Amino acid sequence: MSAATPTIPKLKTPGRVTFPGVLRSEWTKFRSVRSTLWCVGITVALTILIPILVAIINRTHWAHMSPGERANRHPLDIAFVGVLIAQIVIAVLGVLFISAEYSTGSIRSTMTAVPKRLPVLWAKLLDYALFSLAVMVPAVLISFFSTQAIFDTIPQLQISFSAPGVARCVLMGAVYVTMAGIFALALGAIVRNTAGGISTFVAIFFVIPPFLNLLPTSWNNAISQYLPQDAGSQMYALEHGDHTLTPLAGGLLFAGYCAVAIVIAAVLLRRRDV
Repeated sequence: MSAATPTIPKLKTPGRVTFPGVLRSEWTKFRSVRSTLWCVGITVALTILIPILVAIINRTHWAHMSPGERANRHPLDIAFVGVLIAQIVIAVLGVLFISAEYSTGSIRSTMTAVPKRLPVLWAKLLDYALFSLAVMVPAVLISFFSTQAIFDTIPQLQISFSAPGVARCVLMGAVYVTMAGIFALALGAIVRNTAGGISTFVAIFFVIPPFLNLLPTSWNNAISQYLPQDAGSQMYALEHGDHTLTPLAGGLLFAGYCAVAIVIAAVLLRRRDV
């Protein structure tokens, strides 16, 4: 006698994949992964603590610095020193957000639930961007005001948040880190591998720029200003010198790099087998 085949009751209301639902699903994945908490904690610590440490060192040694050394110190450079390092950690988080699903194989379940695929990428990008901004804006603001409090007895290193361009620099510092993470997330979607995505990001941002120093100065000046990091860093630069883009031009070019990476990721996501 054969066993009775169990029957699965039909849903009263057929399910439908909606973008808000995909957005919530991806957010649940993002916040429930332990690496997210670690990366966020390290990012905030680097963004705030390193500038504070550098500010304390500069304040301690200010009386013993030569006029040339003092002239090379700018309060915004000190306040943003953590941004340059934090972008690495936030980029790692961006890559992990999508590459981890490929390494575990859970991407198959994701794409089965969302067969159109692209909504998954859009949801990951939006969740990541909003979360990164929510973390980085307060962190950069704390870094700025903390370093300014340390420089309370050094007029040369004091600068008002309301001074022309300062508020834009502070806020764009947070936007730059977020965009760097978005670029990294797109790289993760392209290579579908954690080590490969992180290595590609590091090569583009930290290996190629020093390599250009081996070229003739005229070539270096002509090329380096159009690299992603050099262009993007102008977003939070108070002044731009020779052979650098303006903040607007640099920001638009960096946004263009992010857009190209996202388009490539979207095309590959549609064409590849999971």
